[in-house]
Amino acid sequence: MPDHPDSLTWRDGAVPVSARFDDPYYSLDNGLAETRHVFLAGNGLPERFRDGFRIAELGFGTGLNLLAALHLWRESGQPGTLHFTSFEAFPLPAADMIRAQAAFPELSALAAELAPYWQQGATEIALPDLNFRLIAGDARQTLPRWEGLADAWFLDGFSPAKNPELWEPALLRAVGDHTAPGGTAATYSAAGAIRRALADAGFEVTRGPGYGRKRHMTLARMPAT
Repeated sequence: MPDHPDSLTWRDGAVPVSARFDDPYYSLDNGLAETRHVFLAGNGLPERFRDGFRIAELGFGTGLNLLAALHLWRESGQPGTLHFTSFEAFPLPAADMIRAQAAFPELSALAAELAPYWQQGATEIALPDLNFRLIAGDARQTLPRWEGLADAWFLDGFSPAKNPELWEPALLRAVGDHTAPGGTAATYSAAGAIRRALADAGFEVTRGPGYGRKRHMTLARMPAT
């Protein structure tokens, strides 16, 4: 993985907090429950899964969303291969990723399966049921050059107030440009500026109930035609 990783502090010894952005990597209440509510259910998963389903993500962080998505894929009995592409400017060191993932015992077997890849610095993983790629660098440069399309987007940057670069209208337009017809996007943020930017990118945008202390979240769908 590239140099210049983020550095962390640990809240209550378990929740990683970015020193660069002064923001936790996931909910202080329950990061896995947040991922399942916002990104999985928020994108209509597992109901929309099919062989070759494509997830893309802004903000790889600890890798929790990847673990949760692949766990759901396997638990749902979906045959075939899940494609998961994540854009991350500051990849975490493997030891920090593994420590953060250890907070979720339900994912421990899967975390142990993927840990050797992080320890080897892998940015691509090919398993019978997973095709994973980490694209390192500033997503404002890397996403427009990406040749792929996503059926579902996990918009998981740090809060817009702390990490505005991942919420710029031009970047969200690039998200729209790389969304398949009928594809979706979800984020924990309900900020009006983000909803407007997604609408300008071509999505049909609604608010849904947020996770935990967040009253609302944002759901977006690209028209099928």
